[in-house]
Amino acid sequence: MISTLLSKINSNTETIGVIGLGYVGLPLAVSFAQANIKVIGFDKSQAKVDQINRGDNYIKDIRDAVLREVVESITLSATTDFSRIRECDALLICVPTPLDKFRKPDMSYIESACISIGKNMKSGTFISLESTTYPTTTEDFMLPLIEEASKENPINKQEVRNQKSEAVQTQPATFKHGIDFWLAYSPERVDPGNINFHTKNTPKVLGAITPEGLQIGEKIYSKAIDHLHLVSSPKVAEMVKILENTYRLINISLINELALLSGKMGIDIWEVIEAAKTKPFGFQAFYPGPGIGGHCIPLDPFYLEHIAKKYDFDLSMIHTAGHINMRMPHYMVIKISTALNSIKKAVNGSNILFLGVAYKPDIDDPRESPALEIIDIITRKGANVSYHDPHIPNLQTGHKKHLKSVELTAQTLEEADCVVITTNHSVFDAEMIRQHARLIVDLRNVIKETAENVFKL
Repeated sequence: MISTLLSKINSNTETIGVIGLGYVGLPLAVSFAQANIKVIGFDKSQAKVDQINRGDNYIKDIRDAVLREVVESITLSATTDFSRIRECDALLICVPTPLDKFRKPDMSYIESACISIGKNMKSGTFISLESTTYPTTTEDFMLPLIEEASKENPINKQEVRNQKSEAVQTQPATFKHGIDFWLAYSPERVDPGNINFHTKNTPKVLGAITPEGLQIGEKIYSKAIDHLHLVSSPKVAEMVKILENTYRLINISLINELALLSGKMGIDIWEVIEAAKTKPFGFQAFYPGPGIGGHCIPLDPFYLEHIAKKYDFDLSMIHTAGHINMRMPHYMVIKISTALNSIKKAVNGSNILFLGVAYKPDIDDPRESPALEIIDIITRKGANVSYHDPHIPNLQTGHKKHLKSVELTAQTLEEADCVVITTNHSVFDAEMIRQHARLIVDLRNVIKETAENVFKL
């Protein structure tokens, strides 16, 4: 099986399957297709599949012309038919891994992908998980799922002769790891909106259960990724992803806490950071904000806490950092209330305009954005809320209230009792905002000038 698969890889005749066609999966599929490798994209959303097969792009980090080119050349196609997994020599899983209402990892998407793979894959398949998860997922969660599901695979039956009746019966067999398939983990490192680093030129970590799996994975991924860093096991690769994002969480939570203290002491934290940056060693700048958004950084500590409990280990520093981050939107509401109080107004009944609801600048992704929680709290307090975001025209709030982005004009700014800058999109005109807004709560240091009507984080 190994020699057959390696022969296909060496001759560029393998077929790659990408399961999950979101902000991670579609760029990865396109990167392989650009290397002239046949790619089948799998997704449960018929709308996404239809869009891809029409060459209609919905991921900003992919150029429209590039997607059209690989689709029109039939190098990339998409389907909702998971039985076509049997056509693939390698399967790369890029499905969501959210948290449930109890802040525990929701593994249902990975579970569903593993069952589909086990039921449909052919013998001799390489499988790699890219979704963010906790260490031991690949070996302890995925492996037994795939092997058990393979009992229902129609091509995986063994004939057993009944010695008494001489009849031939068909019984389910099980695909075995290291013989029929190879399992690996390679964490996604997508940074939406980053114009310098994308799927192909971002170094990629890869860990497999067996040396053979690592060899196969290296040959496959090297066709679409410029640089691979191989590690000794999936557990190491899984911990790498958690470390990267937890590092950011702790440092951002630290600077957020220092920003709150600096505000009480009358110290401009932004000036402090600029001065600290002049040190050429031992310091990396992190910037405060209303909280941490996106799919990874706010959620990863809970993945780690989940597995740490199994080892009777208390992640006190990470828990504290997560707590600081979760409280930031509430502190921002207090800042908005304080600003309104300075002009003798209450939150209740005030017209509050939020600028930016994406979790970071210049992207169209509002997932886990702190702006959403601030909007929810302010709405519950009776404010009349509106927002402007050039990248997100429609927004569903926590109260199931549907909002549409308003046009950002001098009149819109003047009509607001308070303008809150929650995302520092590059298109925002700081001078226009400063001139026309009567009261500004700037949570992103967009307004550089000091003024009585500007309240900064």
